[in-house]
Amino acid sequence: MLSPEQFRERYADTLADELPDSPVTSLRSLQYLYGKLYTLATAGGGDYAAYLTPDEAGDLVDSEDSLIVVRVDLSGDEPQLATDDRGPVWVTKYTDDRVEKVAHCKYPAARGIDHSVTHQAGRNSGPEKLARYAKERLTKWAKDEVVQEAATEHEDGYIVEALAELSEDEATLDAIEEAVKRELAGESTTALLTVQVKVDPDGDYLWPAERDVFLAAMRRRKLSKLVTKNKADDSSGQATDIVTGTSTRTVGTSEDPQNYYLGKQLEKFPGLDIEEAWRTHPISEDAAVTVMNAGTFVEACTYRAFGTKVYCLPYVWGTISTSDAFDLYKLLYDATTEDDGMTPIERQYENRNTLFGDAQLRFYVSAVMPHQMSRYDVFGETLNGRLLYPKELATKHNQLVQQSAAFHSGAEWTPPMPTHPNWDLLAGSDEQLHAVSTGWYFAQTFAQRDDDDADADDPRIEALVSVLSGDAISVETLLEEYVARIITEQTDDDVEGFPSFRVASQFAQLCALATDKLDLLTSDDAAKEPITREPTYDTQTMEPPTDILAADGGHPAAAKLESFIEDTPALAPDEDAPHNDQRRGAFLLGALVGEIGSYQEYDQDRSTTLVDQFPVKSITKSRIKKVTQETIGKTLTYTRQEKKAGQSYPGTKAEHVVERLRETILKPDPDEWDLDTDDLRFYYALGVTYGMNDHPEWDSTAIDDTEEDI
Repeated sequence: MLSPEQFRERYADTLADELPDSPVTSLRSLQYLYGKLYTLATAGGGDYAAYLTPDEAGDLVDSEDSLIVVRVDLSGDEPQLATDDRGPVWVTKYTDDRVEKVAHCKYPAARGIDHSVTHQAGRNSGPEKLARYAKERLTKWAKDEVVQEAATEHEDGYIVEALAELSEDEATLDAIEEAVKRELAGESTTALLTVQVKVDPDGDYLWPAERDVFLAAMRRRKLSKLVTKNKADDSSGQATDIVTGTSTRTVGTSEDPQNYYLGKQLEKFPGLDIEEAWRTHPISEDAAVTVMNAGTFVEACTYRAFGTKVYCLPYVWGTISTSDAFDLYKLLYDATTEDDGMTPIERQYENRNTLFGDAQLRFYVSAVMPHQMSRYDVFGETLNGRLLYPKELATKHNQLVQQSAAFHSGAEWTPPMPTHPNWDLLAGSDEQLHAVSTGWYFAQTFAQRDDDDADADDPRIEALVSVLSGDAISVETLLEEYVARIITEQTDDDVEGFPSFRVASQFAQLCALATDKLDLLTSDDAAKEPITREPTYDTQTMEPPTDILAADGGHPAAAKLESFIEDTPALAPDEDAPHNDQRRGAFLLGALVGEIGSYQEYDQDRSTTLVDQFPVKSITKSRIKKVTQETIGKTLTYTRQEKKAGQSYPGTKAEHVVERLRETILKPDPDEWDLDTDDLRFYYALGVTYGMNDHPEWDSTAIDDTEEDI
């Protein structure tokens, strides 16, 4: 394959003539563009270039005994094997200058011969097998029904007919076998096998590329497979090509780099009649072959996530210019040749200052889940993927946990939410774009699943594809997944304590997705609409603590709570969002449980606390009043104990939480709440996290907790 520099140099004046004159409007037209670029970079131009597969045997170049040539003299009255000094079989090297000459066209089938007269043998084949392959250049390829049909229509068809005639001579076949074994001296090798023919008494022995009949027969044989796949007799007909828009002979069962348009893919084409497939999915012969050549670039732009293959194929919005085509080729070339683990999203971000200029880069995005060899589920398909969505989400998430008042405090009191240097979703990371684009971002916050058992309804896949394509994610889905993960970890004997870092990570994600610029959250439930709004947390300040206290006129814990509630749209008092009161009640209850639970653990040295007594899975509308009463009762008990012990402070312990909780829960009766359970439980868990983190700031000791690898 040509390097980007070689590609630009070779096609500087001619690329415009090779490019489609219409914009990418479908997956097929995008594959066609990729196939065009790949063909030019490997086989060059010309009528047969799209049919050749020069890269298939690229690893054989310059290897010893990598090319076995059967040499046939057709210049006399009767065809015969070569009798010159080089002899009937020549074992040599497959070199760069011979790649084009052998005109190889691979047939990717477990059994059968390649489309071209040149055939690629298996790895380390022995002399016996290679001798058989050498003979099959005459006995199988030349006598193939489709090859014979092409020969009868070609002016040089006598060459193919002569090879077929020679295959009937047992002495000739024995001579080929003996020559192969002799030249290999009993050694195994990996090789291409081909033929050379001499047609003029004083001429040279010619390679397949030097006689058009070999190329025409190769083309005919490859095309025959496009109309007979899945036992079709002839799935072809006159129609308008869906790629070029021209009326021509079209085929209906051609191969597809992404396995979308298989004959057995009945869910894609209900009631599909294989013989009439060209009506359902008409693509011209040359376009079909060009699309097949897109496979290398398409595969380079895929990666695995949650048991699926995610396709993220870059292209330029509108009709592509020559300059943008050169840049696209570089992007695809790098994806193909560099093993750096980067997704196409990341690679384009790395090249944002050098590639495409003002062009509007887009990504075709989809996820494919294989079920059988020839059956796949395709979902989340879009042509409107953009770098903006995952990059802005990664940036916003980092800003939230690194700079916002929700995760950082300028005072001597802790911020509302904890951070942790070993948790990328709580500390920020230069790898956040990788986390978002690969789906790790959601694997850390959603319910855990076995990827081997993943299905098309996996919400992690839905969320990943939505973010890559800019589609909104259902708030209901997020809350359900968040709560399931919290409950699993809180009940897991191997997870110590309440999963506060997990909850804080989920909350940061929820806030980042709600960013106005992205608008990646949606809900059909009016009660959850406030969750979709962007929070208004201040950027981290560095004011001295005394200034903050003086400005607020109260205790920093109370000021922090008030500010956090007011700046969180899902919690703030709002006449137009009455469910906020219920959600705020759940949050405040959780905050008090977290506050008192921490007190029990660190001051009372109790192994079982309120956090353990009232786990997230136990919180329901029917129980919330009872939990509130017991928690406040426990708070009053500890208040009396501390005052008897000599401590002096007005009101009750954690009064900033207790007073707001009384207003929110004990006066409006929770028995009449209609907030759904996942909503209630998540904001209760958020409150627990808040309460456990609500204390004077102290120098944190090193903590070994780290995120698990997913």
